[in-house]
Amino acid sequence: MLTKNKIHKGKFKFQTFVFAICIFFIGIAANAQCAMCRAALSGDSNTKKAEAVNDGIVYLMAIPYLLVMIIGYLIYRMYQSKKQKAV
Repeated sequence: MLTKNKIHKGKFKFQTFVFAICIFFIGIAANAQCAMCRAALSGDSNTKKAEAVNDGIVYLMAIPYLLVMIIGYLIYRMYQSKKQKAV
């Protein structure tokens, strides 16, 4: 379990965090649809629309994760700058 002491001692590397996030995003190509969207877009004639809806769902899902990653990186930089000032 990570504690503040372990993080400040450098045992939790930022590269490991980035690697874990990248592994998490490997599965982003899933075809996610709600039941109503699937029923409305079922059939062979709506394949382009179904692909567009799937792409839109993945896009909307990815934005919050990117925002969390950016905020996490900024917090990491803030802690690193405080650590350098303390030394």
